[in-house]
Amino acid sequence: MVSSITRIQNYVIDGAATSDGLETVLESNFAPSLISLPATPLFGTDGIRGKVGELLSAPLALQIGFWAGVVLRSHAGQLRPVILGQDSRNSSDMLAMALSAGLTAAGLEVWYLGLCPTPCVAYLTSVSEAIGGVMISASHNPPEDNGIKIFGANGGKLSQALQAEIEKGLRGNMPITSNVSNCGRHYSRWELVKDYGEALKRPWQNKVNLQGMKVVLDLAWGAAVGLAPSVFAEMGAEVISLHNAADGDRINVNCGSTHLERLQTAVQEHNADLGFAFDGDADRVLAVDPTGRPVNGDYILYLWGLHLKQQNQLPDNLIVSTVMANLGFEKAWQQQGGKLIRTAVGDQYVQAEMIKTGAMLGGEQSGHILCSHYGMTGDGLLTALHLASLVKQSGVSLAELIDQSFQTYPQLLRNVRVVDRDRRLNWQNCTPVQQAIALAEKAMGDTGRILVRASGTEPVIRVMVEAANAELANYWTNELVAQVQQHLAP
Repeated sequence: MVSSITRIQNYVIDGAATSDGLETVLESNFAPSLISLPATPLFGTDGIRGKVGELLSAPLALQIGFWAGVVLRSHAGQLRPVILGQDSRNSSDMLAMALSAGLTAAGLEVWYLGLCPTPCVAYLTSVSEAIGGVMISASHNPPEDNGIKIFGANGGKLSQALQAEIEKGLRGNMPITSNVSNCGRHYSRWELVKDYGEALKRPWQNKVNLQGMKVVLDLAWGAAVGLAPSVFAEMGAEVISLHNAADGDRINVNCGSTHLERLQTAVQEHNADLGFAFDGDADRVLAVDPTGRPVNGDYILYLWGLHLKQQNQLPDNLIVSTVMANLGFEKAWQQQGGKLIRTAVGDQYVQAEMIKTGAMLGGEQSGHILCSHYGMTGDGLLTALHLASLVKQSGVSLAELIDQSFQTYPQLLRNVRVVDRDRRLNWQNCTPVQQAIALAEKAMGDTGRILVRASGTEPVIRVMVEAANAELANYWTNELVAQVQQHLAP
């Protein structure tokens, strides 16, 4: 593994390649027989993600970098840089070096940012001459996982068509030396992260500041530790930070957007105006109001949508969300004269629908929020600043804004761990589970809603039941989880 990467680096990064020599090295290091790939697709709802040492390895990252470089270069039609960033996981350095070696082997220049949020890579890609961006992160997953997310030149998630081309190369179905005839270079460009930080504050310059507000930030030991506290402080807020160091052993562990307990306690202890919890790569955020009550993406979309609607900046009063969006949110938005379109779970599907319909606002209950006024991807820091500014401008507390918005329908979400990848991704072929779903849907009729799906980011089957009352939701959740455990996760 190390010798393969070193050989590529010697030929490419150090500029020692000849055309014939480069072709020989590429053929010997990018043959599909070098790595074992699963039969199921590599790209999920948020890039390629898995446990390091199992699915994700340096040899695979080397090949992903190369084939991503080949595909990006062929569609751009010119040689321009690729931006590369990472989160704080212990494996991120290894994967970054392997990806950079692959990208430079494809003849591309790499601008390496180091530790930064995922939306930083997306933003800098969109405003620079870059033909694409790559972020190394498993988002909210535990420390032993990692992932590779690829962005197009516009800063949006790479299209499924281009993902399929990369996978075609990885599986040996594309000529190895396709469009490759020169060597790339690797440059450290840490200073560019500051440009992203400045861009975060720009929408409020000479308009709104956060003076007089006390804000608690849970940074999840992740990618936002170097940026979020300073940006909020520069906006005038008093900032209290939790889990505010880059720590690859503890990223997302009992903290961040998937574990709000510490943030809820801290907001109340410090008598703060509100709190924000980011995930490991800070592309999503959840909030906590002054009473310690969680505020998820449905509420953020409702409040932000209402603000844009009042400013006549929301075409057709349309919001795009996913099948996870609560019925209470949908009905309340309709009462405001708005329209909600649902997509499959995953911000790439929300983004695609927004592009298709011209919608300006969309997102997920989990805290991925996209606003086309400001960019093409979810940005936890930008969302947090917007929500804090909305609270400041309203003159009332976040708790009061939530009280005035809507009541959610009881909604239960349970995760069932299914390690077998093929069984997990093909769960629809399990007859007993399908029969149980049909029975539950018939029993609830119009009073409830069921969603069972394989996670695109974790080795789990997600079971969601939404019903008119909590007792009904709890009963059918338990029934469906038991069927999944019995027939898919023995």
